[in-house]
Amino acid sequence: MRDVFNEQILTERNRIDEAAMFIFLNKTCFNGLYRVNGRGKFNVPMGTYKNPKICDSDNLLRVADALQRVTVVCGDFALAKDFIDRDTFVYLDPPYRPISETASFTAYSAGAFDDSEQVRLARFIDEISAVGAKILLSNSDPKNIDKDDDFFESLYGSYNISRVQATRMINSKSDKRGKIDELLICNY
Repeated sequence: MRDVFNEQILTERNRIDEAAMFIFLNKTCFNGLYRVNGRGKFNVPMGTYKNPKICDSDNLLRVADALQRVTVVCGDFALAKDFIDRDTFVYLDPPYRPISETASFTAYSAGAFDDSEQVRLARFIDEISAVGAKILLSNSDPKNIDKDDDFFESLYGSYNISRVQATRMINSKSDKRGKIDELLICNY
């Protein structure tokens, strides 16, 4: 199904088939993760579910109804700037900054989200915060590994930074999943 989905994306699309395949893949892939490789192809392996609920029609209908009043924009986060004003709450959950050599995955699309992108995101947050939007950003806490790593404190020194315990569910080795500090950064 993943191969068929990837071929659909690269060729003429049937939106209904594409949506059905996407839901199927999301409900049956590893931990519901969405990720693509450098060629833009979905590349998450199959999960180990015994009886996944692939079609929750009640939920799909509620979501479809809610989306009738929403504009969905697919692209770079900076595209959202024109929609944000003082009455907007913005939650940002970018690809997390790696906190170890083995946790170096920084992209959910064809381009990497490296430190320069983290800096660009911080400048974007400064801009939308200046118009009065309420901002909440989550990210990894590099202090889990290096107590002297002040990367986010340097970027977000004028914001409120909280450390919270979060359970990491994405790891190919289940014994490596568990509690770890993450950052919540906000302007309120």
